[in-house]
Amino acid sequence: MKRFWRFLFIGIIVLVIVLVAAITLTIGWRPFLGPRARALTDRKFESTPERVARGRYLANAVMGCLDCHSPHDWKAEGGPPIQSKLGAGQPFPGNFPGPVIAPNITPDAETGAGSWSDDQLARAIREGISHDGRTLFPLMPYENFRQMSDEDLASLVVYVRTLPAVRNPLPRTEIIFPVKYLMRNAPQPIDSPVPAQSSPDPVKRGEYLVRMASCANCHTPSERGQPKENLAFSGGFVLSGPFGAVAAANITPDPSGISYYDDNLFLTVMRTGKVQARTLNPIMPYGVYRNMTDDDLKAMFAYLRTLKPIKHRVDNSEPPTACKLCGGKHGAGDKN
Repeated sequence: MKRFWRFLFIGIIVLVIVLVAAITLTIGWRPFLGPRARALTDRKFESTPERVARGRYLANAVMGCLDCHSPHDWKAEGGPPIQSKLGAGQPFPGNFPGPVIAPNITPDAETGAGSWSDDQLARAIREGISHDGRTLFPLMPYENFRQMSDEDLASLVVYVRTLPAVRNPLPRTEIIFPVKYLMRNAPQPIDSPVPAQSSPDPVKRGEYLVRMASCANCHTPSERGQPKENLAFSGGFVLSGPFGAVAAANITPDPSGISYYDDNLFLTVMRTGKVQARTLNPIMPYGVYRNMTDDDLKAMFAYLRTLKPIKHRVDNSEPPTACKLCGGKHGAGDKN
């Protein structure tokens, strides 16, 4: 009998060791311990005309903050945000593991960000921790914004404070099990300065702008919520909502992508949402990017031209078919 209990005890110890090793090497311990989060500070960003202007440009031309945090009129051309509710938040359209709510970021004290500190906003934007300590669903691209410079962050927060307060009660994001716990691995504290991108090289500046615009998030196919890095920017990711269902285009310099683009065509597409006779689906936020300067758009295109060309046919004029390359289902998928 003693022998039995000794073997049982050893078996339990081995099982625990295997379980601990399995968790450590796979999902990690953050789903159980909670996300990495730094303590909040009392820092406050000084408001200057220069910061307000820079923040307005980032929010309305590059990052699309108000495009995500505002309800849209999808019946109007281009599906523009409703001007009277800019920044007031919205249930985000699409297929997600639970309802995803882009919160009200206007200064309304009861339903918006009026009671949030500057550092709560800053931590949410770059580090993925909500004002109340929850992990933000990574549809909010804080993993890209981690590389936002400290000065751009300050400018963005200062600008958001200038928005007209809009009362708009919204429910909270409610992600289902187990995703709500697994996504706790995503946030990363920032505890050192992030300098401005000051290189005169347009490719370097374009890389920064492409990251701030989160282009890869839509233009890279994914599997179980994780982007396929070997197919970065090659399209095929399907977005669906009141705007319909559409697969993001291949924007690498491959012939199946945008190898035929030049500076002028790229600027035209970003300004008008039209690729010659074809009109882009309004989920492509050209209504945001049209507000960028010519120099910044050209810098983005200069960076896109340096990407690895990837042969991946995506054609929304054809019926969706299974694609062996990306594993998804999109127009021209069977031609890959």
